[in-house]
Amino acid sequence: MSDLVLYETRGPVAILTLNRPEQRNSVDAALAEALRAAMARLEADPAVRVGIVTGNGSVFCAGMDLKAFLGGEGEAILSGENRFAGFVDAPRNKPMIAAVNGAALAGGFEIALACDLIVAAETAVFGLPEVAVGIFACAGGPFRLARKIPPAKALELALTADRLTAQEGHALGLVNRVVAAEEVLEAALALAHRIARNAPLGVAASLALGRAAQAADERVFWALSDALWSDVKASADAVEGPRAFAEKRPPVWSAHG
Repeated sequence: MSDLVLYETRGPVAILTLNRPEQRNSVDAALAEALRAAMARLEADPAVRVGIVTGNGSVFCAGMDLKAFLGGEGEAILSGENRFAGFVDAPRNKPMIAAVNGAALAGGFEIALACDLIVAAETAVFGLPEVAVGIFACAGGPFRLARKIPPAKALELALTADRLTAQEGHALGLVNRVVAAEEVLEAALALAHRIARNAPLGVAASLALGRAAQAADERVFWALSDALWSDVKASADAVEGPRAFAEKRPPVWSAHG
């Protein structure tokens, strides 16, 4: 197992920790492959009933590693098995909890949105800032967020690149628990153990129905997202945005909407 994703079990709960703290746990091709493998291990282990994904350090996940994207790793990060990070479209039968210990931005927010429940630190923030760097949130963010909070607010976040605090997310019904930063993992574990002590078949059935209600017609949204991404990723702005971000300068856009 790669040390880019730490895998630990505590009784019937598996904890997956994104482990690139110096890079704000941003996702490159290697981390995506490690998370994909960790999810496969979690799903295959009959002793594991619930999973938790969290980040090492003060950031949950800053999304895609833009330097890796510029270096040609975009397809491996975004379009490999299970889509972004090997996670956001993973087939699974077990509940996943996002223990959001800090900023969950861009693809990091989309990882949290792919989970079933969110426990967030008081200091956590959420956002889809991709439009500010020449691309868009193509890993489910716009349509999944619009199913969890009021659509107008979801669209505002996707269009402005503004951030949402943990407290705002809780008020909107996006976040299940808001706790002190040092208590995030323990709060997520407490929630996971409450789930794990219930009847396995009942939990599986409840999860399947709950996810089906949220995912109705999701294939249509993925198809549209893929078509739009095909155009956007080929644009000059998709190179200019990440490059400007890496060079710490304002981007100069060339495309027209």
